Amino acid sequence: MRLTALLAMATRVKVHPDYRYGTSRPWTVGAQRMNPPGKKRRKVFVEPIQPEDWSLFKGDTVEVLAGKDSGKQGKISQVIRARNWVILEGLNTHYRYIGKSGEYRGTYIASESPLLVREVALVDPSDRKPTQVEWRFTEEGERVRVSLRSGRILPKPMVQRRDGIVPEQWKDGPKDTSPDDALEKTYSASLKTFEEEIAEATGVVETRAGRRTFWY
Repeated sequence: MRLTALLAMATRVKVHPDYRYGTSRPWTVGAQRMNPPGKKRRKVFVEPIQPEDWSLFKGDTVEVLAGKDSGKQGKISQVIRARNWVILEGLNTHYRYIGKSGEYRGTYIASESPLLVREVALVDPSDRKPTQVEWRFTEEGERVRVSLRSGRILPKPMVQRRDGIVPEQWKDGPKDTSPDDALEKTYSASLKTFEEEIAEATGVVETRAGRRTFWY
């Protein structure tokens, strides 16, 4: 496991209580524009889904059950759990202009609108039809998704990162930092100065007292 992966696991995005989640990541300019400091937006209430009960993930193939693209199948490109949203590649799109300035009307682009989790259903690879899923345990104690119609195990998709690495298939190399080394505590707090610590570590005995210095 890379050190960056451990740091990413420890990092949590902190937002203010009146923050309203959208399709933009909280740290992006788009999200900051929609949630300026001091602005209170109307709260959106969603049915809470516990993290262990969430059954849709990025990379899953699902079928749309409602809307203009009902009956079509697509792959999940983004999951927004705070709003019970999923975004599908090329489905439920709307068109708009961006980059308008002066007499230039802008560029006409297509953007995918989010869908609620109840508006999509996971596709069973055995027959390519939508199905309901349930979390169960195997004989080895592994928690897996199971299709209620066919009884087939539906594993989580392996998603490729931007740098081309699939985390589930990654193998540590000789230059990768192991989790034990990254989490090992190698520093202990001390009231000694840096020079005193070096002298103690190297066996240098200094009987003279240093002159007191101040930063101001």
